[in-house]
Amino acid sequence: MAKRTSKPAPEPEPMKLFYIFYNRERWENWLRRLEEASFEPEGSAEEMPEGLRVLYSFGMDITLAVLKVVKLYQNTRFSKEEALARIQQVEEIVLTAPPEGDLREIVESVQLSMLVLFASAKKFFEGDFRKEIKVLVKEGKKVIEEDSDKALAIAAEIGANVINGASCCGKYIKDDIDEPSLFDEWLIECETMGEALASLKNFDEEPGET
Repeated sequence: MAKRTSKPAPEPEPMKLFYIFYNRERWENWLRRLEEASFEPEGSAEEMPEGLRVLYSFGMDITLAVLKVVKLYQNTRFSKEEALARIQQVEEIVLTAPPEGDLREIVESVQLSMLVLFASAKKFFEGDFRKEIKVLVKEGKKVIEEDSDKALAIAAEIGANVINGASCCGKYIKDDIDEPSLFDEWLIECETMGEALASLKNFDEEPGET
């Protein structure tokens, strides 16, 4: 009798991540917090109004959500296609039509800043970006008034460098600017991305964590 050959053990299925990166409910919750927050000065003159604190946390939450996807790609938990799809989902929520009323202008300003976050992540995955940050900053500041699309593409290269580990962009942001340009706002977001990445240094979501 021929000896029965044992079947190979089936390959284990990939462990799924249950962490919810970003969803519409989360976005709506932040909008409610913004609506309820006061932007009037409180306490000492140096103390930041509640509304501005919430606004900063609102933007940081979006930034962290996107960069967690990037980190999980770097940790081989996501393929490039899966990571880009996740980021696209966040982008569709964040760039949805802003609410009417008092929040409209505030939310629009956040959406404009976040353009560079999404563009930077995509540029990072493409892998084709220049490394000379000083040159890129100079180019971006020069073209922002005439060609915002080109300026965004340049800012995305800077952001891709930040995701890749480069340090930027505090020295290129002047604190005394009364009316920062949109490119300045994008540099500020790139700086925020660097701060967020530092906080995610050891991030690697385990299956089942929420």
